[in-house]
Amino acid sequence: MRILVVEDEEVLAGAIVEWLRREAFAVDVAHDGEGALERLAANDYDVLVLDRDIPYVHGDEVCRTVVERGDTRVLMLTAAAAVRDRVEGLALGADDYLPKPFAFVELSARVHALLRRSRPAAPPVLRRAGIDVDPARRAAARDGTPVPLANKEFGVLAELVRADGAVVSAEALLEKVWDEHIDPFTNVLRVTVMKLRRKLGEPPVIETVPGVGYRIP
Repeated sequence: MRILVVEDEEVLAGAIVEWLRREAFAVDVAHDGEGALERLAANDYDVLVLDRDIPYVHGDEVCRTVVERGDTRVLMLTAAAAVRDRVEGLALGADDYLPKPFAFVELSARVHALLRRSRPAAPPVLRRAGIDVDPARRAAARDGTPVPLANKEFGVLAELVRADGAVVSAEALLEKVWDEHIDPFTNVLRVTVMKLRRKLGEPPVIETVPGVGYRIP
């Protein structure tokens, strides 16, 4: 699940990115409207966390562009807490609105809620082949036994379980679980899947489809 954070206060942006990455999201960041539009044109994002008051291209215009595309949920941030400001942000097409200052735990809860809305209806806990994945609690289990996972391992497993038996390409996994700085020729995905298989135990549950990707049949 990939998120773009657009925030011109670099310290706050860094804190948001760090928090969301701890939640096993792939997160990119931009500090102005121009950078946001460039990343939105180059990548597919599930959620945009957007500060309304950003330089060069205002957050309102960025929001309009995203809404016209219709494939990314928008969580708008602003220091303006007046009801009129919240109404204006929602009228632009934002899906949710969070005034500053905010608690990071509330931010991640709202992001999870938007992700549930951005995909076909799914149960809070994803299940397949004896694997349980709870994205909100970042917890995984096999046959009822908890499986401690690193963030990227959890992200890969969640995407494979969510695919419900379909093959997920290596390119799609790199895009959803890592960020824009990932080298497309890296072996990091192969290594992550290897570690994930080891932690999930026997019998193997993740199948490699040569030349295509991975699946949990």
